[in-house]
Amino acid sequence: MLRRGIVLSLLLASVASADVYSYTDKDGVVHFTNMPRGRQPWKRLFRTGPGKAAARRGICQRCDAVPARDSSAERLTRFDAHIDEAASLYQIPDELIRAVIKVESDFDPRVISSVGARGLMQLMPDTQRDMGVGDPFDPRECILGGTRLLRVLANRFDGDLIRTLAGYHAGAGAVERYDGIPPYQTTQFYVRQVLKHYYRNKRDASGAMRP
Repeated sequence: MLRRGIVLSLLLASVASADVYSYTDKDGVVHFTNMPRGRQPWKRLFRTGPGKAAARRGICQRCDAVPARDSSAERLTRFDAHIDEAASLYQIPDELIRAVIKVESDFDPRVISSVGARGLMQLMPDTQRDMGVGDPFDPRECILGGTRLLRVLANRFDGDLIRTLAGYHAGAGAVERYDGIPPYQTTQFYVRQVLKHYYRNKRDASGAMRP
């Protein structure tokens, strides 16, 4: 049974800005967060609001063994029912799930990365087993499994969005080892991309709800 002591949707909704902060401690370790706490000398590292259009699939889209090929507009709404189910079950904002899917697979369930991650939310074989996913190419299974992983990571990192996303990409162990985003270019790029799409999704949802 998953612990639900941390409600990520509430923590994320309370974030006043889309900024990311960092500071370097006395040992030279760089820390990242979207929720600056304590008396550390946090400095704003970057904003994730509107800006230049980023690459569709991260730094190395061509590295995928099977890249995203579906460019139809319908793909963006095709899995709405599964996303809503996962968001409700694991208490993760649907805007965040959509952002992860966008960056991981661009909503194409057939994508396979060069290291073997598969499906809409690009689950590795070990993660598939841990999250109870039998077929990563099944959209519902993959979305539920990937969202369950986001919940596990959110619980582990006390709802810290930055660490949760870094853990999704690089592994929770790497995040704990570096006490924040690991110094991997791909992971740092990944976190920025997901945040950009997440806050854009939130703005779009907020605009759609206005009369």
